[in-house]
Amino acid sequence: MTTNKVKQIHEHGQSIWLDFIDRELMRSGKLQKLIDEDGIRGITSNPAIFEKAISSSSDYDNDIAQLATGDKTNEEIFFALAIDDIQQAADFFDKVYNEEVVGADGYVSLEVSPFLALDTQGTIDQALDLWEKVDRKNVMIKIPGTLPGLPAIRRAIAEGLNINVTLLFGLERYEAVTEAYISGLEDRLHAGGDISQISSVASFFMSRIDVLVDPVLDEKGLGDLKGEVAIALAKKAYEIYQRVFSSERWNKLAEKGAKPQRLLWASTSSKNPAFKDTKYLEALIGPNTVDTAPLETIEAFRDHGVAANNLEPGLEQATELLEKVKNAGIDLEAIARQLEQEGIDKFNAPYEKLLKAIEDQKSKS
Repeated sequence: MTTNKVKQIHEHGQSIWLDFIDRELMRSGKLQKLIDEDGIRGITSNPAIFEKAISSSSDYDNDIAQLATGDKTNEEIFFALAIDDIQQAADFFDKVYNEEVVGADGYVSLEVSPFLALDTQGTIDQALDLWEKVDRKNVMIKIPGTLPGLPAIRRAIAEGLNINVTLLFGLERYEAVTEAYISGLEDRLHAGGDISQISSVASFFMSRIDVLVDPVLDEKGLGDLKGEVAIALAKKAYEIYQRVFSSERWNKLAEKGAKPQRLLWASTSSKNPAFKDTKYLEALIGPNTVDTAPLETIEAFRDHGVAANNLEPGLEQATELLEKVKNAGIDLEAIARQLEQEGIDKFNAPYEKLLKAIEDQKSKS
């Protein structure tokens, strides 16, 4: 019997997480089937995913009506709904979390309010609050890797939270995130805390980079590099990961049970119809990484994906490609900053829409 193609990815040391959540997925048995047949090992969520789930379904109407009878704000109502879903999903993945290497996988991610993306203390306060309310070992709180997010990440790690750092587009910021993670572990260790139970991922966004860069490549006469810049950046990020998490500084923490902060590839659906729909999934398979993908991308890979370790080979070519891009006057760090701001806006818009949908539903009840 041929091994499921998605499951074959796991044989190369990569975990596939689903970038989607709603109640129908869990109630219908589809999520359990994805775990059993495809080897899906976690879930990520974001404001846009929850907006779609709540606005396009009546599954949440009764709960909204009940929660609206008190004095909760629309945001408090949203997080009550989201926490319930996250707890259910975490329970689905409890068995994965408790496999031979406990805590290696089985995580479900819940994001702080996108309105807090540039608010350090607000992010810390909400991250701690959500962590306490969700009350599951296999949950990660998502914090954006903005400049104000970095000290929040460090503090959350020091407090013992699992953190999914989101909205990463550039190599400089990614390395700063590894520093925040390691410093947070050192802070916790210095305070006498246990660091062996903490897990974290750094979510590097892929296809959005190429969407922005590819038209510029055409203008510069580098059209043959279209669709390759994000993958080259990913290979360089992985090089940073390997360097940072094999350093003497890191090894001291590893001796105390610390786990490396894995790179997670996000935004892995192909936005350009000229590209293969499994392009980013195939290109980024490699050991000790995570790939989160929407259901349609996972289904496409199940049908015609090819699982092979493509992340580690080609580092020299990736370096040369990025040098060509730089020499053409394209500032990838400036593009990363632009994408970060656009990413904040792209999460703020559906979040505002979500809060309005809750308000509209309240008025009907």
